[in-house]
Amino acid sequence: MAGNTGPLTGIRIIEIDAIGPVPLAAMLLADMGADIVRVARPPSAGAGAWDDVGGDILHRSRAVTYLNLKDEGDREQLLALIGKADALIEGYRPGVMERLGLGPDACLARNPALVFGRMTGWGQTGPLALRAGHDINYLSITGALHAMGDGSGPPPVPLNLVGDYGGGAMFLIAGLLAAILSAKTTGKGQVVDACITDGVPSLMSLFYAWEPKGLWADAPASNLLDGGAPFYRCYRCADGRDVAVGCLEPQFFAQMIKGLGLEDRGYNQNDRADWPRMEADFRACFAARPRDEWAALFAQTDACVTPVLSMAEAPLHPHNVTRGSFVGHAGISQPAPAPRFSATPGEIGAPETLAIETALGRWT
Repeated sequence: MAGNTGPLTGIRIIEIDAIGPVPLAAMLLADMGADIVRVARPPSAGAGAWDDVGGDILHRSRAVTYLNLKDEGDREQLLALIGKADALIEGYRPGVMERLGLGPDACLARNPALVFGRMTGWGQTGPLALRAGHDINYLSITGALHAMGDGSGPPPVPLNLVGDYGGGAMFLIAGLLAAILSAKTTGKGQVVDACITDGVPSLMSLFYAWEPKGLWADAPASNLLDGGAPFYRCYRCADGRDVAVGCLEPQFFAQMIKGLGLEDRGYNQNDRADWPRMEADFRACFAARPRDEWAALFAQTDACVTPVLSMAEAPLHPHNVTRGSFVGHAGISQPAPAPRFSATPGEIGAPETLAIETALGRWT
């Protein structure tokens, strides 16, 4: 199918339909060429938005087949497909696949080289393993959520980029590909237990390394990279839009100060006692002109000042246009496949529906 031209061409993966990290992981794997069959429940009358949260973007470049996994005949057809697959990914709570007769033991008995990828928030074991949760809950026990915000109130509600997608989907992909490589060498599959509350602490490794050295305070908006530094944060402009300032290095800081016309203020960049004065001055300066004027002024410098774009604006930015970071497909603007490969570029295909018999016939 379209999309199967990347470096994972020839890899066959079964995706048990889910929300959260699983569909993004499958989309990225399909973008890289994997042949993926998504197994979903038969559509129900009057289904709401949660019945298909992936839509034409998260479900692109792969086929869907509809099976009732509580039906013995449908389960047997899925096991037949598993017998031809390199990997399976699922996002149920622990024990659900086992109760369906589709747990790792049953699947590996059918296909000893299968990689069985499990994606959860809390993990397969532990006191919270069987509890419900979402991205914000998983982040809350990792230290990451506490580190966000300005410290004046509770942490802000984050997009599910850090938990579901960073600590979840990316670790699932890495584990899945590592286990597939191992299986290709040894002929033995295994279970990959990808867990958001494991992945996010790994993403926090830099800060956990800095904290005992006194380089990171365990309080939000108190540090170099969490909004505490006036030269690494966002500022509101005259038109109500914002700019992002990230001039950490002294040479970049000097260019930003010059652009603001504040060279005579004599700032000591890394003197925290001087940070409140810097912040007040920067805030006043940026508030005096609209966002796009500041963006134009700093565009040809290394001051690390950039406009904060909306989702509607981002696909139109000249840099994103030049690189083709967003593409139009089937009338929908969407992120282009990433990363890019010089020898085996992927391509986007529309979602398609297959009967299970067709899927089995295709995977000979």
